[in-house]
Amino acid sequence: MDVRIVDHPLAAARLTTLRDERTDNAGFRAALRDLTLMLIYEATRGAATEPVPVRTPLTDTTGTRLANPPLLVPVLRAGLGMVDQAHALIPEAQVGFVGMARDEDTHQPMPYLASLPEDLSARSVFVLDPMLATGGSMVHTVDLLRARGAVDITAVCVVCAPEGIAALEKAAPAMRLVTATVDDGLNEIAYIVPGLGDAGDRQFGPR
Repeated sequence: MDVRIVDHPLAAARLTTLRDERTDNAGFRAALRDLTLMLIYEATRGAATEPVPVRTPLTDTTGTRLANPPLLVPVLRAGLGMVDQAHALIPEAQVGFVGMARDEDTHQPMPYLASLPEDLSARSVFVLDPMLATGGSMVHTVDLLRARGAVDITAVCVVCAPEGIAALEKAAPAMRLVTATVDDGLNEIAYIVPGLGDAGDRQFGPR
């Protein structure tokens, strides 16, 4: 699996804000938006493009646009905070949704929503989820996408645990992962350490 870590001072600064327990909901959402821009920038680095004619104030020339804008798939609810900034960079992108809750006893994902196009065989897909912990939610999401024909899948995450990367690589070795950092690992309740807490709660408040 192709794992790309966005190693940049601005990304590190936003990640620090996300980690800080003193950051309130609004500050967390703002830092997540900023960092999402950097992650999407990297995720689209190798995207196919096509020429497009354009008229400048001086002459005709040729510009560039994405040949196959990705389908954005936020994993609810934490992934919602990444959609607007991904859309800001790729305004023509469509959006699907996957809903996943966590069973606090088993630490396993509990799916409750899959709103996706039926045929993804010709589409690239960006899965947006701030956290890749055990990998269960991401693997389930990737399975849903592949069942609809998707083969070009990129996971866009803020923080990853090695355990989640290993699970994802085993399930889908051909996909890509773009992240800001790979942390030390999981604690006894399957939270990423040092991590940033529950990304959904820190954006929107506790459920």
